[in-house]
Order: sequence, then C-alpha cells, then structure tokens
Amino acid sequence: MPRFVERVRKLRKASIDELRVRCAQAARARLERLGLSSDSRLPTDREFGQLFDCGQTDQLADGESLLARLRGSHIVGHVLPGLADPEHTALEFRRRCPEAAAAMVAAAERIAAGQVDLGDRRVAVGPRPDWTLEPRSGKRAPAIHWSRVAFLDPDVAGDCKLTWELNRHQYFVTLGQAHLLTGDARYASLVVDHLGSWLDANPPKIGINWTSSLELAFRAISWVWTLYLLRQSPCLEGTFFLRVLKSLYLHARHIECNLSTYFSPNTHITGEALGLLYIGTAFPDFRRAAHWRSLGARILADQLDRQLFADGVYFEQATYYHRYTVDFYLHALLLTQSNEPWLEGMVRPRLHSLLDYLLFITRPDGTSPLIGDEDGGRLVMLGERPTNDFRDTLAIGAALVGRADCAHVAGHAVEELSWLLGPSGLRAYDALPRTPPAGTSRAFAQSGYYVMRERWDRTANWALVRCGPHASQTGAHAHADALALELSLAGHTVLIDPGTYCYTASRADREYFRGSAAHNTVTLDERSSAEPGESVFNWQSVPQSRATAWVTTPIFDFFKGEHDGFRRLASPAMHSR
Repeated sequence: MPRFVERVRKLRKASIDELRVRCAQAARARLERLGLSSDSRLPTDREFGQLFDCGQTDQLADGESLLARLRGSHIVGHVLPGLADPEHTALEFRRRCPEAAAAMVAAAERIAAGQVDLGDRRVAVGPRPDWTLEPRSGKRAPAIHWSRVAFLDPDVAGDCKLTWELNRHQYFVTLGQAHLLTGDARYASLVVDHLGSWLDANPPKIGINWTSSLELAFRAISWVWTLYLLRQSPCLEGTFFLRVLKSLYLHARHIECNLSTYFSPNTHITGEALGLLYIGTAFPDFRRAAHWRSLGARILADQLDRQLFADGVYFEQATYYHRYTVDFYLHALLLTQSNEPWLEGMVRPRLHSLLDYLLFITRPDGTSPLIGDEDGGRLVMLGERPTNDFRDTLAIGAALVGRADCAHVAGHAVEELSWLLGPSGLRAYDALPRTPPAGTSRAFAQSGYYVMRERWDRTANWALVRCGPHASQTGAHAHADALALELSLAGHTVLIDPGTYCYTASRADREYFRGSAAHNTVTLDERSSAEPGESVFNWQSVPQSRATAWVTTPIFDFFKGEHDGFRRLASPAMHSR
C-alpha cells in the first residue's frame, strides 16, 4: 500500500508530457507481455528484409551478403577512425604501446580461462557465463517479462550492477583486440560462442538483461565494436551475423521506445541516445537507421543545457559520471561528423568546458578524485586503466579539439585514443605542443568545486573543496559531502573521498559511503549534512552551500564557505570551513 501511495503522489506531480510518455511505455510493455507486439520476438528472414535494406528482390535477408557488406568499405567510413582499418590500428597500437598490447593479450587469456573483470572485480564465469546469475550473492533474477523484474531489490536480483556489467559484453572488445594483435582465432571463436549462448539464454524482452535501456545501449555499442573488429575473421559466419543483426534491431527498438526521459534523465538518457547513434551509424542499411541517428543526436543536443552547469560540470555532482559524459560526447562528435554535422557546432564548445573540469581535478599524480557515486563502468573497454584515472579521456579530447593543455596532463595515456582515432589520431595528438594549462587554481563556482594547485608537475601541492549545490533531492549520484576536502602534498595523495562501494547490495554500506562520516568534513550529533530518502538513489533533505570567500594569487589560495545542512537538527547550527 505505501508503494501505491507513493506512485499516486508522483503521478500527481507529473506533467502532461511525462504522463503521456509513461502511459505509452506502459502500454507497449503490456502488449509485449500479451504477445501482441512484433518486438517480442526476433523477426523472420522475410520480415527482416522489410526492416533492413539488404538489396534482395525477394525480400529475404541473406546473412552472407550482409556480412560481405560489413566487410566491404562502403559503410566503414561513417563509423570511427580506428575501425576503418582495424588491422592497421592494431599494428600501430602494438608499436606504440607494447606493454599495453601485452597486457591486453594477457587479459584475453584470462577471459579464455574463465576470468572476467567487472569494474574493479575479477569474477570467475567458467567456460560459458551464466548470464542471469549475480556472482556475489548467488541470486538469479526471474525469467519473466522485463517490466515485471524488481531489479533494484537485492532479495530478488542481488547487486544488479554486477549482473549488468557482465551483460554489457565489454570483454568481447578485448577479445577482438587480442585477435587482431595476435591473429589467434581462439579469441574470435570465443566471442561467437559467448554471444551465441547469450542470444539463447536471453530471448527478447525476457529477464533482467532487458530491464535497463542504458544496459541495452552499452551492450549494443560493445557488439558494434566487436563486429567491426572481427569482421574479417572466418569465425564470423553469415547465419550467426544475421541473428546478431536481428537482435541489434530489437535492442534499438527497445531503447527508442523505453528512453529514460523521466525514469533516469541523467547519463541514462544520454547513454541511450549514444547507443541509438552507434547502431544507426554502424548499420545505415537499417531502414530506421536515419531515425535512430537523428533521435540520438537530438537527445544529446537537448541534454547539454539540462545536464551541465554553466561552468561545464555535470549536474549530478559525481566526478565519475562527469567523465562518462565527456566520453559520450567525444564519441558522439566522431559519429555525427558525416551524418549529423549540425551537432558538432553545439557539442564542440561545450566539450572545452567539460575538459576544463577534468583537467583541473586531475591530481599531481595523474589520478582524479571519485567524488559522488562511481560504478567502475566504462562506455567501451578499449584499454586497462584504474577507475580513478581519466587521462585517456583527456588525451582523446586533446586530439579531437586541439587542446595542448589536455595533452600536457594526459601525457602518454594513449591506449584508448589509439583504438578510437587510429594512426591518424595518434599523429594529431603527437603534433600538439605540451603546454601547461593557463593558471593553476580555479573555482567552478556554479557547480561548487574549488581547486587549489601549486603548479603543474607531479610534486605539487593540490586541494579540492566541495561547496555548491547538492544537485537535487532526487540527485541520484550526489553524496553528503558539503565542505569536504581532498588534499595532495608534494604530489602524494593524503585525504581522499572513499568513493561508493555499492549501490544496492547492502543498504547500510550504501548509506555509510554516501554519508558525511565517510568524507573529510563535519558531522553533528552523528548526522550527515544531507538526509537519505527512502531509495538508495534519493535524498529527504539537502544542504544549501555557499562560498563566502575565494582568493587566488601566484603565492597563495584562500577559500571560505558554509552550509546549512545542520539547521534541521534539534540544536541547529551552520558549518563553516
């Protein structure tokens, strides 16, 4: 009954447009459950001929001819530079990054031995993964229609994030890279085996792996990369390729019909838009490809003002999700240059602001603070790097928008750049002068990040103070970190934000790690500056913070701020730092 009351309360606050969108999504889900939607099953070859412009007069989709089109050159130029000639990309990567290439092959060997890295965890999955098993709790979500799966309930699904990470299939990309680096067909064969088993175990619309449109988008992006990396491999056969294309079509249809416009209007909606952009660009012969590209580009354009503060910082007050956002728009810029060129004029100026923030929060040792939530996930797994190292993103940004200061801070972090931009991107990066950023300290006043830095080298002193908006009461990824401090002395990190630990596995652990006691700030009567709400992703009360002084000079920086998060207590107080 309380859940019903909560739903009624939310509906009373909803706009007409939100009600329209939610009702349409609920109606589609009901048709799927009743078996009355064509999206509830893979299309037949004849049906697919109507959905994919395969050039067959009898309208029967032929897998071998479709695969031949992928192996040809007529569509490759529309995708990413590093995929235009992946063999050449791999050759240059091995020459430029020999240690990283060896590590990539070692990672592929671990995968072949049944060990897969999921975020910051290594999980044993055996010769074939159990696609619906959450490995830590041993729980398996029920095989029912996706709309009926309570995926956020740990008693039902365990930690759904772990299940989803496996089903993003990002390790397929690692296997594809290793195949190109070594010529070993085992890696390509393993991809085909695992992907085939996934298609068998996850029929359309059934189970936890269809519950999140963002997860479908990430999985589709992994498939695009994998198919392009392996497109010349004899292990990839026409019949199998046709089956994957049919599932990709259903992925795109599911995403476009179940966008997180009101469910999670954050990196979920932008990631879903990017997924549509990827599918529509990589496979332009889908009859809906132009629509998917246009819809994805339009959403990404609309979200620029909604999700970014005026100073260019991502609105949910989480550094990791800011890096996600930068990655999304870097990939979008590349994907739309030939098909949706109008987006470049909107994205490129905002990328400069997005990169500025990443630049200044980078510590002297090259790592970045994990303020707010982080899930350890990646847009696409193009190389191994620690969760708190954002320099690959800075390097890609430097090459794409010509930022010498980003190149200075990123240094030799070119693993992802090599695969994304290819040899030409490496040459563009190498041609940039390594110029330190202008200025050392900076206030991102609208979002509330105050960065103090002695100089731009690895032995500098550095500090960051959080004093700004908490996002909102539904700010899913913000923490109770008002006036929290991060500190590095002589290049050594001394005070840190401990990060997230978990989202849904343990409510007690979740609340501790997002509470004030886990941060370098003050609690009062053992209470946090923000009060958690009923969900693990919302807040009952949030503080108002403001900076009362900010002075930066060549010889010192000075900050002073305050927040009112303790005014709600029996003995109300202000906290000033």
